[in-house]
Amino acid sequence: MVMVRGAPFTLVYDRKVKLHLKSIDPRHHSQIRRSIEDQLTFQPEVQTRNRKPLIRESELDADWELRIGTDNRFRVFYTVDHERHEVQILAIGVKKGNRLFIGGEEIVL
Repeated sequence: MVMVRGAPFTLVYDRKVKLHLKSIDPRHHSQIRRSIEDQLTFQPEVQTRNRKPLIRESELDADWELRIGTDNRFRVFYTVDHERHEVQILAIGVKKGNRLFIGGEEIVL
């Protein structure tokens, strides 16, 4: 059985994401990048165990959250632009307990 995935989405990173990554240990950067590519290039709006739509509006303007890494400690917030066929990565953060840090600052969702 052959599964058709459709055309891949282009991943577009917001300029602020570089600043967000500076607050994350560099040894995790390749894992984060690889997970984003694996999870969001095809069918970025399909809900999975680690990919969920955001129910409440937040200051991030993101529609989706991707959980990655050991204990799902990293969070990727993104939105999908269907007209441009792009996934716009808006923020990458670290979850510590019930607190979320993006760029070293605590964010309330």
